[in-house]
Amino acid sequence: MNGRLVTLEGGEGAGKSTVLAAVRERLEHHGIDVDVTREPGGTAFGEAVRALVLDPARHGICAESELLLMFAARAQLVRERIQPALAAGRWVLSDRYTDASYAYQGGGRGQPLERIAELERWAAPVAPDLTLLLDLPVEQGLARAGTRGEADRIEREGGDFFERVRAAYRARAAAEPRRFRVIDASRAVEEVRAAAIAEIDRYVAAAREGA
Repeated sequence: MNGRLVTLEGGEGAGKSTVLAAVRERLEHHGIDVDVTREPGGTAFGEAVRALVLDPARHGICAESELLLMFAARAQLVRERIQPALAAGRWVLSDRYTDASYAYQGGGRGQPLERIAELERWAAPVAPDLTLLLDLPVEQGLARAGTRGEADRIEREGGDFFERVRAAYRARAAAEPRRFRVIDASRAVEEVRAAAIAEIDRYVAAAREGA
């Protein structure tokens, strides 16, 4: 079976960390060698960018700079981690990837989608094979996120910003139904985890049939 890129997307408070751990465990249960990473981050350079972009003190970062920083970190991640892993036949599980830029920098910040698409073609030419989108109402997600401690620079945005992010994510899922699996993340964590595992089981079975 060839390597696959599986991405996990969702807004604030969607429970991505919990689901990511469950998906990793399930893939390993299936005997799959998994390389887990996150965005922005996953490399020394990417983690430095993450610290910069999410620093609440950096409130003066403009939308264009934020977009370019995200893709700078992503370009490094693709070349340092994702491409080598896939070439070796491993699966990559990433906490966010290019869809996050369409949602946050596109939907949230209003950056033109064609600009994001051009950066994607150039800096991140590896497309996800499967994307799990954890979807829940913005108000519920922000209430959950508010219990995690001090908000970062992006988490400090208002509800309207996150409504645009959610709408952008849902539009991407509607446009690519074969890649996306939308999971209702408003449910109890056990139900969300079970739904994600079920999607992984179906995907792995189909991948093995087509191998």
